[in-house]
Parts: sequence; structure tokens; C-alpha cells
Amino acid sequence: MTLLQIYALTTIILALKMASISVVQGLGRTRAGVFVNPEDAKSFGGNQASDEVESVRRAARAWSNDLENIPIFLILGWIYVAAGLGTRAFLIYCVVFTLARIAHTICYLNSIQPFRTIAYTIGAIVTLGLMIDLFVKVVI
Repeated sequence: MTLLQIYALTTIILALKMASISVVQGLGRTRAGVFVNPEDAKSFGGNQASDEVESVRRAARAWSNDLENIPIFLILGWIYVAAGLGTRAFLIYCVVFTLARIAHTICYLNSIQPFRTIAYTIGAIVTLGLMIDLFVKVVI
């Protein structure tokens, strides 16, 4: 695979993973029959409430965590591709980060500790490693 193919596949998988969180939120609302928006409660025959049910709030927190981590990794990844650096290292960065983010989401949605923190930490370490690699090979 080329750098661009690795990057594209990583981006697609991470985007699908994030989209799945939206599905989880929708299912959480319809299964509970509780909706914050009155028009949704009316359309889906549910009850209107001032707050989301716990499963929807948990999915929203997983989504927020993704927004704090995935864009940074993808920006750094794009710099790596643009610089034309090593394919093997990039493949490792992308696979490990993607698997860590998937594991983090699964653990977050299912309240699994300490594995949620471990998955988060692995993803953060991979991002830091990518930053250091870029700094050494591109900046200096």
C-alpha cells in the first residue's frame, strides 16, 4: 500500500467508527423512548425530557473524545504523507491508533475500565510518537 492508501483507509475506518456512535445515540433514544426535542418525541411516539438517557450521554462523551483526538492524528498523518516518509512506520502508526480508538469506543459505550483508559493511552502515545517522528524527520 502507498502512504496515501494507508491514510485514506485509516480516515475511512475512523469516520465509519465515529458515524457508528451516531447510530448508537439514535438507537439509545428510540429504545428508551425518550427525546430531548419535542418534535422527535412526537414523530417517534416517545416522551420528551429535558436530558438524554445515560446511554446517549455516554455515546456523546465518546464522540467528544474522538473529536479531541482523531483530527489531530489525521492532520499529523497528512503531513507524514505529504513529506513522503516511510510506509512501514506509517502503517504501524495508523493500525495501532485506529485499533486503539475502536477499542476506546467499545470500552466507553460498555463502561469497561481500565481497558478504556489503556486504549486511550495507547492512542495518545501513538500520536505523540508520530509527532516526534515528524519533528525529527521534517522539522529539523
